[in-house]
Amino acid sequence: MFKRLLRHQTTQSVLAGLLGLYLALALRTTRWTLHGREHVAPHLAGSPTIAAFWHERLLLMPALWRMAAAGGAQRMHVLVSRHSDGRLIGDLMRRFGVAAIHGSTARGGQDRGGAAGLRQLLRVLAAGDQVVITPDGPRGPARQAAAGAAQLAALSGVAVLPCAAQISHRHVLGTWDRMVLPLPFGRGVIVCRPPIQVGRHDAAAALPRIAAALTEAAEMADRLCP
Repeated sequence: MFKRLLRHQTTQSVLAGLLGLYLALALRTTRWTLHGREHVAPHLAGSPTIAAFWHERLLLMPALWRMAAAGGAQRMHVLVSRHSDGRLIGDLMRRFGVAAIHGSTARGGQDRGGAAGLRQLLRVLAAGDQVVITPDGPRGPARQAAAGAAQLAALSGVAVLPCAAQISHRHVLGTWDRMVLPLPFGRGVIVCRPPIQVGRHDAAAALPRIAAALTEAAEMADRLCP
């Protein structure tokens, strides 16, 4: 009964609202420093990008999206799964001005709306908007990238921007990805690494480079904000 209640749309909307209020408090009372501004500057001004990071840092990244919105960036879109967890994440992200696109590709090649989601992402990039993607989401394994980010970059011609964040006051959840929950009144860092351009036919070869860059960004954020 409890699981069914959690999957109910009204319950998820209430949870997303409460979590959104909490995250807004925690992130706004954190003193943020941006590392790699030269890499993200064109995108803060509105140039299309595919901002990619590991799923574990998802609750911290709205701090970067607020900077992008303040700089005049176009609307941002995030790919989430069609599962109830994905709907919850989608509701939450909308509260930070990020539109949700539902669809993901299961590992092993089984399509779960992935083709439709990819087409929508290509359309928003072509329109000049920006995309947010977690290559190891929605269910892992942690820090193992599925092909979607590399494929999207190859087909769109838009570079992948590897990024991460960390916060001094935090709680690490016991989830599959060890997601970081921010606590208020701390110090935070956002790290952006050099964008990765992917050739039209080079998606498979680029995937390990993208994964390595995301891990490098996360480890750098951890060093800067232990």
